[in-house]
Amino acid sequence: MRLWVCIALLSVVLCVSADRPRIVDKIVKAGKFVRDAAGGARDMFRAYKDMREANYKGADKYFHARGNYDAARRGPGGAWAAKVISDLREGWQSGVSGRGAEDTRLDQEANRWGRSGGDPNRYRPKGLPRKY
Repeated sequence: MRLWVCIALLSVVLCVSADRPRIVDKIVKAGKFVRDAAGGARDMFRAYKDMREANYKGADKYFHARGNYDAARRGPGGAWAAKVISDLREGWQSGVSGRGAEDTRLDQEANRWGRSGGDPNRYRPKGLPRKY
């Protein structure tokens, strides 16, 4: 009896998933985008937290690239979150920190490098602990 119930339920699931309306596919795709964006935001926060913890001179660009790289690997939602967070942070930082336009430009270069799938270790300073 259990076997027949399992077969019947499996048949229903397969038939329903095969005949899904396009709107359901779009909802599923949107849900994945949101999930990836949330994960990307977590990746960016983790990179920021690691940067603060490491407190290592010259490692700023590495953590920018790493956060963007990790977020973008999640998919379009993660890449979108990384871009939004990076742009907001640099916009705020350029007005507050006083580091200037050149530092912002270099940070954004590292952000783009990471988001495009470039190896973050390009920006890794010598001596930064392997933990990061």
